[in-house]
Amino acid sequence: MVEPTSAIGKKSPECQKFLFGPWTISSWKSHILESEGAQREKFEQELKLPQLPEMVFAENFLRIDHQSGCGIDFNALDALRLVDPHSDPIKVAASKEWQNARSECQHIKNVVSPFDWTFTTDYRGTTFQETPNILKIVPTLERIDIEKLKQKEPIHFYEDILLFEDELSDNGTSLLNVKVRVMPSSFFVLLRFFVRVDKVLIRINDTRLYHEAGSNYVLREFTSREEATCHIPVALHTDPNAAFEHLKVTKEVFEKLEFLSETS
Repeated sequence: MVEPTSAIGKKSPECQKFLFGPWTISSWKSHILESEGAQREKFEQELKLPQLPEMVFAENFLRIDHQSGCGIDFNALDALRLVDPHSDPIKVAASKEWQNARSECQHIKNVVSPFDWTFTTDYRGTTFQETPNILKIVPTLERIDIEKLKQKEPIHFYEDILLFEDELSDNGTSLLNVKVRVMPSSFFVLLRFFVRVDKVLIRINDTRLYHEAGSNYVLREFTSREEATCHIPVALHTDPNAAFEHLKVTKEVFEKLEFLSETS
């Protein structure tokens, strides 16, 4: 059941809730982070980055709550916490161009050491639990059944939520978004970080979550892939789904999020 709710705020924030057995799936879409104000100060103070992405959606989030009092959410602040604030892993001409393009920014003027200007993050979501030991995260050999996900089922709920985006001062693009879809038998979440540095590389960090109705766990799979742009057809550079097949896997993590409660 989808329950749209209203909230007072700028540019009419959109909030929806969907009930799926013992789960409540909530999505929130609001306006872009403003250039000044308390929220901007919060991000700048907590992140310690010389510069934030051009578009940060500070109030956008996806939250998946289990009735036992634990769950996982996806938000821009926690994702950006994992951006390296001290080193530039892509030391190419584009890095200098990026800083020159933003030379008027007071934070860039004060940069002493480099940072990851591509805003690469290996964020996998933020887990929470109201009571200790309700949620257990363990490595697993079990994998998400992609073929089962390909089966045609009605989609009861779907959302695509943008968390942040930056055009890297016309040197490419950096983007993080999260999608969720709920079917009669399961729900599936894809959190994707995509970065393209023109004439350098394309990188995709994917986090997938899958839960089957009636089970007491969620499978979480994280995969990082990248490849030099010269090895990827130019026509695919702006299409993450198409470029995906040409990227080499550099890291994989497979986990099971077990909800240790009497009700699952």
